[in-house]
Amino acid sequence: MHRRYTVAIIPRRVPESDAAGTANGIVPGMDDKAILLKYLRARRGELLGKLDGLDEYDVRRPMTATGTNLLGLVKHVASVELGYFGEVFGRPSGRDLPWFADDAEADADLWVPSEESREEIIELHHFSAEHSDATIESLHLDAPGKVPWWAEERRHVTLHQILVHMCVETAQHLGHADILRELIDGSAGKGPGDPNLSQRSTEEWGDHRARIEAAARQAAR
Repeated sequence: MHRRYTVAIIPRRVPESDAAGTANGIVPGMDDKAILLKYLRARRGELLGKLDGLDEYDVRRPMTATGTNLLGLVKHVASVELGYFGEVFGRPSGRDLPWFADDAEADADLWVPSEESREEIIELHHFSAEHSDATIESLHLDAPGKVPWWAEERRHVTLHQILVHMCVETAQHLGHADILRELIDGSAGKGPGDPNLSQRSTEEWGDHRARIEAAARQAAR
């Protein structure tokens, strides 16, 4: 089965509220599984939110030389999550994902042809989240699983490992989506008032960018 999985994470500055846990609904006394699930749900919601307010062209259009696009990121994350919390733990969803078929073209899970609707991809995202949450809530963190598309020596995993893996996977692609959305319409972070972003006017951001550009040019001399 052709799949594309990545595990790096894009660093983000964390506000004090998030460091204390309150930004993701974390409260004292929560167990490790509940905490990880809260973070996964938060990142899922933020990724899906990157589509809000954009037309069909903007959610689909490639913004990098390798074709990275917003709706494709949602499609990819929803699809791989179904595999990790489905097949890996003997709980297949029964959902047919033709872009993962043996004869599918490379990277078919990372973009959306015109005949696939935006609504279908969003529904897949919700379906994937519900199926994954059912697996997570039903098993303990030490529950064993097997990732058949990983190398033999690292296929045997636990729910804990896969929860961390999907938190990282989703956060990585949310980082991609952050940049794409800013390039499309200037919207950054979680929107106005995001504590992760300095509060500047459009003119102030222009000045800030110009200072960085000048510093880069000076360093390159």
